[in-house]
Amino acid sequence: MKRLKVLLAFACALVSASAFADATSMRFGLEAQYPPFESKAADGSLQGFDIDIGNAVCAAAHLTCTWVETSFDGLIPALQGRKFDAINSAMNATDKRRQAIDFTTVIYRVPTQLIAKSDSGIVATAESLKGKRVGVLQASIQETFAKAHWEPAGVTVVAYQDQNQVYADLVAGRLDATLVLAPAGQTGFLSKPDGKGYAFVGQPVHDDKILGSGIAFGIRKGDDALRSQLNAAIAKVKADGTVKTLAQKYFGNIDVSAK
Repeated sequence: MKRLKVLLAFACALVSASAFADATSMRFGLEAQYPPFESKAADGSLQGFDIDIGNAVCAAAHLTCTWVETSFDGLIPALQGRKFDAINSAMNATDKRRQAIDFTTVIYRVPTQLIAKSDSGIVATAESLKGKRVGVLQASIQETFAKAHWEPAGVTVVAYQDQNQVYADLVAGRLDATLVLAPAGQTGFLSKPDGKGYAFVGQPVHDDKILGSGIAFGIRKGDDALRSQLNAAIAKVKADGTVKTLAQKYFGNIDVSAK
């Protein structure tokens, strides 16, 4: 009996230590292939808008940030599997995703636009894209939008695990266009040598049900204490101008305010 009490006391101590560690650290999940939101520097370190936002939120919440990488389409299953505490990877809070996970308050919002050759005559409509091939990031809201609005009209929607593969196939002529978050398309493709001759074509697409209310941190269902903690920190970095300053650094004059 005495031995059992000792073992129980030791187990309780371990649980308490684990809870304490969880209360002072934050493991963010991300896919580091989507500049300027998240990518890797030449030395292998993580960089980008979401990285800076995550670090600012952790500082405001008095947490220590760590980062766990996975593919974008694996982020929600990995979160549910407790491989990290929250998703911080330019993920829009949509009705469909809310069926699987919860979200914090929206941190920022950016437009979704189509990229194609500037002289192609293509615009972001089903009529214009009929018979064309459009590349999208797998499991993204852009994939959902394109399949809902364009695929039934005869547009071939091709999903990739890596947006950089989309750009490569676009340049190689295997795709006619790609649908992306505007800052990602500008930084990851249009501002690079491979992007010469390409441009945003047509107006940004709209569908709040599919495209969501804006980008937020994804958290597990019922993790209300963490959501409250993160929401308070998000409010601080919005109020002190951190989000606006970082947006100007990475996105220029693009308005990212959540309306």
